[in-house]
Amino acid sequence: MLVRLSAALAAICMLSGAALAQGVAKPTDPQIAHIAYTAGQLDITAAKQALSKSKNKEVRAFAQDMARDHEAVNKQALDLVKKLKVTPADNDTSRALSKQAADKQAELAKLNGAAYDKAYIANEIAYHKTVNGALETLLIPSASNAELKSLLQTGLKIFQGHQQHAEHVAASLK
Repeated sequence: MLVRLSAALAAICMLSGAALAQGVAKPTDPQIAHIAYTAGQLDITAAKQALSKSKNKEVRAFAQDMARDHEAVNKQALDLVKKLKVTPADNDTSRALSKQAADKQAELAKLNGAAYDKAYIANEIAYHKTVNGALETLLIPSASNAELKSLLQTGLKIFQGHQQHAEHVAASLK
């Protein structure tokens, strides 16, 4: 299944990587904070949709984990930007993420039962692969503030676990 959200994220990450390689300005800490927060919010929204649509015990447990973990990381991110007196800066990447996620949510909303469960989990795998890649190759290396970098590194470890969890759930849905 072609997952538009992951394709858009991958394109954004590749373009950002190419921009960095060409010496174009890397994202600023306020932009990084906004991208990371937006990515977390989008996964919370996806999890809430899954909780309202899925009857599958494993899918629901996964969605509950996504909502809980992303809410916790986003709270830490908000606390950090307040402490540092930084205003997260909206940017083309966070806007593109939001648009693609809204499109994907509308697409998933049309599905039910096992078809929904498989599509939701497939999207979560692709989403986490892409976000983890962006964290590793762009956001963490570009972060200037040590506390922001540390929060992103902690988030990466959590989100790598999410990817593995989603892959496990996907295997059980076949």
